[in-house]
Amino acid sequence: MTKILANDGMDATGKKMLEASGFTVDTNKIPQEELTQKLQAYDAIIVRSATKVRKDLIDACPGLKLIGRGGVGMDNIDVAYAKNKGIAVINTPASSSISVAELVFAHIFTGTRFLQVTNRVMPDKGDTEFTNLKKTASNGIELKGKTMGVYGFGRIGQEVAKIAVGLGMKVLVFDPYVNNVDLSLELPALGQNSRIKLTINTVSEESVIAHADFITFHIPFNEGDKAIIDSAKMSKMKKGVGLINCSRGGVISEIDLMTNLNSGHVAFAGLDVFEKEPPVNMEILKHPHVSLSPHIGGSTQEAQNRIGIELAEKVIEHFKK
Repeated sequence: MTKILANDGMDATGKKMLEASGFTVDTNKIPQEELTQKLQAYDAIIVRSATKVRKDLIDACPGLKLIGRGGVGMDNIDVAYAKNKGIAVINTPASSSISVAELVFAHIFTGTRFLQVTNRVMPDKGDTEFTNLKKTASNGIELKGKTMGVYGFGRIGQEVAKIAVGLGMKVLVFDPYVNNVDLSLELPALGQNSRIKLTINTVSEESVIAHADFITFHIPFNEGDKAIIDSAKMSKMKKGVGLINCSRGGVISEIDLMTNLNSGHVAFAGLDVFEKEPPVNMEILKHPHVSLSPHIGGSTQEAQNRIGIELAEKVIEHFKK
């Protein structure tokens, strides 16, 4: 019987699908340092972002036949090395796109209406700071008519663009591998099969950086690489820009971000990912102009269900071949 370790958990629906097809699925988490020994008892491993499947682990488990990643990015897996060893590698690129895109706007709404400040201060000092908080939060801005910059235009970036268009925003997109994308916007309020189609043409990186009021990043990034967004690029952005990172920690330099937040050049940041996780930069965590979430971009009930189903279907298909 094929044994699968879902080391970062798995939605119940996907687990049941696998078990109904004759697989044994273990969702009891094994610590990273124990995987070298214990993973040898399994034929496949399914992970999210927490568990790392690197060369040393792959070499230690010659019986491993498949690595599954619940989500889009696979920077925690040595994909090419695994494939060279004859191990199949699968992921679920479409399942969490909507959830991540919605979190992007949760951070934007939080930053533009100062919710990260009021939610921190009001429970402790609401009686004495209420008037001052009201003055601060009354400087909020609307999104309609503003320019949304999307850095990376895969599935998540496209969902971000759809929401932005629905809010009446202008959209500027940079992606060196894409020239244009035809999007289809569903309009359930107008009845079934009501859609609007539009074409998004990409622009240069310089155009997004110079003209966007908000920039969200949806690009791959490997641990140890140099930050893509540093002070040099931030200096070319509009004063008062909002930066959102729900992709990979390290895309934005946290040190340079702090400098630009403190100077006011960057108005606010929304961070779901960090250079180190759990995050250790307390200045970032406590900054009044930073909205925080604990790497939950794709972690909605709906997304987890879709991820579990898609993973199960792909695992079953692979082992049936």
